[in-house]
Amino acid sequence: MKDFEYLGQNDIYFDAACQSLRPQPVIDALTDYYTKFNSCGERVKYKWGVTTDDKVNATRKKLLDLLKLKSKDYFVSFTLNTTYGINLILSQITIDKIEQVITTDIEHNSPFLATIAFSDKHHILRKVISRKKDGSIDVNATDWTNSIVVVNAVSNIDGRKLQNLKELVKKIHKNNGVIIIDAAQAMAHSYEILEKTEADVICLSAHKMYSPSLGAMVVRKSLLPKIKTTFIGGGMVDDVDLSEYKLSAKNSHHVYTKFESGLQAWGEIVAFGEAIDWLKAQNRVCLESHSKQIFKFLRDEPKVHMVNCEVSPVISFYVDGVDSHLLGAALSQEGIMIRSGYFCCHYYLDHVKHYPPLVRLSLGLHNRQSDVERFIKVMKRVLEIN
Repeated sequence: MKDFEYLGQNDIYFDAACQSLRPQPVIDALTDYYTKFNSCGERVKYKWGVTTDDKVNATRKKLLDLLKLKSKDYFVSFTLNTTYGINLILSQITIDKIEQVITTDIEHNSPFLATIAFSDKHHILRKVISRKKDGSIDVNATDWTNSIVVVNAVSNIDGRKLQNLKELVKKIHKNNGVIIIDAAQAMAHSYEILEKTEADVICLSAHKMYSPSLGAMVVRKSLLPKIKTTFIGGGMVDDVDLSEYKLSAKNSHHVYTKFESGLQAWGEIVAFGEAIDWLKAQNRVCLESHSKQIFKFLRDEPKVHMVNCEVSPVISFYVDGVDSHLLGAALSQEGIMIRSGYFCCHYYLDHVKHYPPLVRLSLGLHNRQSDVERFIKVMKRVLEIN
């Protein structure tokens, strides 16, 4: 495929839910930073630094524009990844009037473990509620009063979506709650579900949306009075005296520094801006077609047990009598790269559903029709042998 010409014909990558491959324009953007204007942002006045500042600011705007959010209501801060962002918020949010923390059963370990730690630290109730097969949440089955809620918009198990996200957000806010969205799996191929949301924080991983390794948080400005800054360092202050300091975030033009301590990954942020442009220009028809073909093939095989109820670029399953880790190794011998195990969703997959370790295919915009055909051919051979 164009922009992934470096990918060998026998290299079939089906692990985009972990991290996507990077298209050539994104790689070129990162290289340009290192070879043409390698500089610190927000600290220098020379030409290279001005270029870095302009491109970093453009990336912040592009992310807000992608989600159709307004800068008067939201700002973007960069982090390491989704996990870091969730923990950064939870470690600094004040719990005045907060009585409970709520998450769901199909969460990645990022929010699942973070909510356990938050509950233990503050000695407040933690609830784990169930999601429906379509990924939605029954908003009337839970008391949301004075809650911090941390949930995913799209599952990394089977791609099910939080169909009633906007309804949930309104319900939580009506009950004096705060909602943090794990958007790691949503941003590459389902970012529309987050458009014009009124969630308090959206945490995401750029490396799952065709960008270099990077995290970002989209934060609602109305949440700031509830944040007590304790993770602090260079790049966050306008002045420092012997035992006090003045935060730059008090200036509305630098509000994003509230969560950006130390030197940032300027090159990765610049390349992230290119990745957003690239992603918006893509047609997902081929991805949808590839997902349907693999879903139909696996669904129709009697030895295959699928987790998915619906077609998705993320497909998880296991095969009767076949160890998933051995299957993953066997597929690797054929150049097919997949994941096996519980995909950082141990509670739901192991302790709730009692599944054996699974195989997961997660497709991306780099995948070719030949990748799909090769996977089906190899899997048929495996199923015939077993």
